[in-house]
Amino acid sequence: MVEPAGRERPIRVTGAEAERVKREALGVPDRAKHQRRVAVPVQRRRPEADTRQRAYRYRCYPSPTQAEQLVKTFGACRWTYNEGLALRVKAWHEHRVALGFAESCRALTGWRNAQGTRWLQEVSSTVLQQALRHLDAAFGRFFTGSGKPPKAKKKGRSRDSATYVRTGFRWVEDPDRPGTGLITLAKQTGPLRVRWSRPLPAGVRPVKLTVSRDRAGRYFVSVLVEERIEPLPPLFLRHGGAPKAVGLDLGLAALVTLDDGEKVDHPRLLKRYGAKLADRQRSLHRKKRGSRNREKARREIARLYARVADVRRDALDRLTTRLVRENQVLVVEDLAVASLVRSPRGRGRRRKAGLNRAIMDASWGELLRQLRYKCAWYGRTLVVVDRFFPSTRRCSACGLTGPKLDLAVRGWSCDGCGAVHERDVNAARNLRAEGLRLYGLVASALPPGRPMPSLIRASEVPDAVPAG
Repeated sequence: MVEPAGRERPIRVTGAEAERVKREALGVPDRAKHQRRVAVPVQRRRPEADTRQRAYRYRCYPSPTQAEQLVKTFGACRWTYNEGLALRVKAWHEHRVALGFAESCRALTGWRNAQGTRWLQEVSSTVLQQALRHLDAAFGRFFTGSGKPPKAKKKGRSRDSATYVRTGFRWVEDPDRPGTGLITLAKQTGPLRVRWSRPLPAGVRPVKLTVSRDRAGRYFVSVLVEERIEPLPPLFLRHGGAPKAVGLDLGLAALVTLDDGEKVDHPRLLKRYGAKLADRQRSLHRKKRGSRNREKARREIARLYARVADVRRDALDRLTTRLVRENQVLVVEDLAVASLVRSPRGRGRRRKAGLNRAIMDASWGELLRQLRYKCAWYGRTLVVVDRFFPSTRRCSACGLTGPKLDLAVRGWSCDGCGAVHERDVNAARNLRAEGLRLYGLVASALPPGRPMPSLIRASEVPDAVPAG
């Protein structure tokens, strides 16, 4: 954990003394199994050659008995995660002993056999071990500087989910409908009723399952498989053989503006459902806490938010798929979304709060995430231009860079050549030109026969300082 500044870093306890502390003070038993065998680090399962891991998400409808067992599983996973977190924090702060995934699993065995927590035996042990593995991954991200310290999960606030590995479920494929079948989870007698909206790859056995429940009470099962994704045929222009490229300018007046002038409208889902959400929120606050009517009102609000999220996700998925299919190179600007939606302070708080709401409703981060993995899947290249590149105030006709423009200015004319520009279209054209320049730099530096990378960042390309 993080130590206060100005203090000497304490010495970590290791060796026989650490084993004694784990056994006597923390209640972590020794490795009674395979005592004479040398400890081997856990080998993570790697995908097969030329395959990618892909998740398919389906709606499922558990029976009342299955739903009750899943609720117990969600609660047990949450309790195990919190108990493992408390144990590791206590071990370090009080005894300067570092615990890992193996020690947490040995402690889990003791929790399952203890008198007060024997109810953990009603849940599959592999599911609880996966909760501890998620905790270990959270600590790993924190230690490498890519994440914050893990926090305890709270019922009603954290996501209800449980992960089943291959030993925690049974999969039987339907011979009449390849890609569909029966899924039976551990500690359950009957198969789960799944709505197969699309089939899985035929003949492929799932690697992992994640069953989750959202705030609206809907159940979903996410199936992780390893499959070979065929890249799309490359797209090049007829004259010159240059790759077909498109510049994408993300905005709020239009969600995406292309360099050819096409604009994709902003759905503004929060504004569309704003009046209904406000009415349901007022109704919720009139209900007595803990009453059934209050739970009904909360569930209705959750269903509205779920509808908004589903519509937004589907629209972004369709848009990104079309852009990837129609272009070989896609150019976007490096946006710091987290910095753009900082909490407003001082004067103009309401205006800034409205701007933050519109940015979050646009979901720029999700759009960029989908573009990244789809370009990697289908053999396309996503070029991320530096965020300080003056795409808005540079003339796409003559290249002259003008003064900064206010957000309210939607059109301007160049002082050098007199060209009249529409703000977003001009930015998209400048992004396309800069992206092709970076693409050419990377292509000229690659060895012969080596394919182009799926992601090119301006900060990682040498000699990529934008002119002007």
